[in-house]
Amino acid sequence: MRFLMMTTDDGSPQEPPSERLEAEMGAFIAEMSKAGVLLATGGLEPGGTYITAKDGKITVTDGPFSESKETVVGFALVEVRSREEAIELSKRFWQIVGDGRGVIKQVFGPEDLPGQ
Repeated sequence: MRFLMMTTDDGSPQEPPSERLEAEMGAFIAEMSKAGVLLATGGLEPGGTYITAKDGKITVTDGPFSESKETVVGFALVEVRSREEAIELSKRFWQIVGDGRGVIKQVFGPEDLPGQ
């Protein structure tokens, strides 16, 4: 099972990461990579570009978007045996990082379709 674990930002001031946090996060990422659990990870630009399709018309709008209350600013794509395992990995992440919010969503692909 694959899960996308996302961190969000509500615009509150953030302090730069400490050396301790960078070392702990580096060790955590290395552990997950070695175990084959971590498929991808990274940070995301806060603004981005929205693409909207309605009634055959495509609209492209560049960010940042002042009306957004929260934006996704980072992610980790993991492959684990269960949702509970993904939650445990997320708990370990937040124990390292400290305060914040995130979302965990299961990722489905073509191999998840019936008959595959």
